[in-house]
Amino acid sequence: MGIDFTARDVQSQLKTKGLPWELAKGFDGSAPLGKFIAFETMQKPIQDLHFRMKLNGEIKQEGHTANMIFSVNKIIAFVSEYFTLKIGDLIFTGTPAGVGPVKKGDHLEAWLEEEKVLSVKVK
Repeated sequence: MGIDFTARDVQSQLKTKGLPWELAKGFDGSAPLGKFIAFETMQKPIQDLHFRMKLNGEIKQEGHTANMIFSVNKIIAFVSEYFTLKIGDLIFTGTPAGVGPVKKGDHLEAWLEEEKVLSVKVK
């Protein structure tokens, strides 16, 4: 699991100018990643996993892979039509409700099922 941050101020400025806004997504520290868990070790199929994210101890996002618009297999198939995927590549797919601003000092934690897989402080 990972967090896909967006610099909304940069995004807004670039969009206003009609420019691509990749810079709002690709800054240093923009995509912290959690602990890797091999699918082979999971007790459930990939389309039956719960996940959640807390901000300063409060649950801000919860989701379940069964509720994704497209299945993981469909996403991988689609992306691989346009990009060569290799072991270790990541695909960020979006997020459940609860997107919001973070500030310096905030603590974000993410769980996959009941295992905490990510913990990061905003600098």
